[in-house]
Amino acid sequence: MSDRTWDPTAFRSSVQDTLDDFLAEQDARLRPLGDDAARLMTEVRALTSGGKRLRAAFCLWGYAALAGPPSGEDARAVSRAAAALELLHASALVHDDLMDASDTRRGRPATHRGFAAEHGTDGWRGDPEQYGAAAAILAGDLLLTWADELLRRCGFGWDRVGPALEVLDLCRSEVIAGQFLDISVQARGTADVAQAMTVLRYKSAKYSIERPLHVGAALAGADAAALELLSNFGLPLGEAFQLRDDLLGVFGDPAATGKPAGDDLVEGKRTVLVALALDAAPAAEAKRLDAALGTALDASEVAELRDIIERCGARERVETTIAELAGTARAALERGREAGWHPDAVVALDQLATAATSRTS
Repeated sequence: MSDRTWDPTAFRSSVQDTLDDFLAEQDARLRPLGDDAARLMTEVRALTSGGKRLRAAFCLWGYAALAGPPSGEDARAVSRAAAALELLHASALVHDDLMDASDTRRGRPATHRGFAAEHGTDGWRGDPEQYGAAAAILAGDLLLTWADELLRRCGFGWDRVGPALEVLDLCRSEVIAGQFLDISVQARGTADVAQAMTVLRYKSAKYSIERPLHVGAALAGADAAALELLSNFGLPLGEAFQLRDDLLGVFGDPAATGKPAGDDLVEGKRTVLVALALDAAPAAEAKRLDAALGTALDASEVAELRDIIERCGARERVETTIAELAGTARAALERGREAGWHPDAVVALDQLATAATSRTS
């Protein structure tokens, strides 16, 4: 294994530049529509500004594992493909915030809240909340459409872009179906650990890590065996990534996450963490937790529910599972090294595995 480490700073900057250039093209197209289109573009730019760019990074190193770190025009093409995944991610966040009735995202008003506030401030007709919801749906749909467009126009030939688009098609189907599973579980108010893991896998784990790896690998000409080996690394790592997110949704620091304390509890999310707690807590405490999910909670009530989850051992079990899944992923990474993955990619993927499972935001 190479002893070099990867500094993601330049890559993140490249992805941001790519997004800025692409959105400038779209702005020029929409400018004739006037001020309302300009307001939409302002929101889209805010949604796609900054972030950890984990999905983009997994796309890059999925490519580099098989073809080596790209340079020249290939580097530009990979950056555009990676940026397409960030558009997909932004789309999912906009829709997710609307479905969860979230107030904030990364420390600013969620898209539907921001547009609703504009409606109210300007004194327009109709229901501000309905306007905000409609605007968020359209913003998310636009981002979803642009993800396809940017990947299709990334710069590689159709022999590489076609297979990558097939991965993107599958990815979008998985994440949308996973999202529907999630809202259905919440509506029923029940979810065992197996159901919660299925939601986690399809709503987040696959589209966060496994499919970005596959998009990059497809652009490098990957065969089925190469994609399978990347799945052996990416899927358990994606599951660990989302389990960490579940912990942050309950125990995270709002200053780091950009979301209110215990936000997942207020939103009533039936996560693996919650399912484990409902199984393990004493009957009275499990009943209290179950009844409180999805209700308005003050700080003391959030602290009470956190204590229930902590005392019954659910938090510790999730931490243990994260460590086990990360170990499974790293074992697959070692098999990738033995199979000839580029040494720089092995190092970078190891770094990304740490970032995905040890993050605080």
